[in-house]
Amino acid sequence: MSAAYQHLALAEVAPGMVLSDDLLDRQGQILLPKGAILTDRTIALLPSHGIDAVPVLRSGAAPAAASPAPDHAASVQRLALLFRKHKPDEPHDWATSALRRYIEDYRAAREAAL
Repeated sequence: MSAAYQHLALAEVAPGMVLSDDLLDRQGQILLPKGAILTDRTIALLPSHGIDAVPVLRSGAAPAAASPAPDHAASVQRLALLFRKHKPDEPHDWATSALRRYIEDYRAAREAAL
């Protein structure tokens, strides 16, 4: 983190603040990605995940430049990791198959737009 960022106690966090880093839970899972804008609802839910401080952009600091175009191979690899326990040929697991197709379509459309 640079000087443009700060860690604030949860009591000091206000809606509209922007995360400067990925927000991780106790197990290291990403709760909110870097750049997420905090809302009343997300702030209220953070204590239930063991979060007591949040890395945010300092007021007046410009957000980081837009991220570079996503790498399709990295996107496919990430989806494979996220759905590693899913077996697409199992008929009773239609919901997971539908979710994966939706995410793949969304990412492909986003990559095409860039």
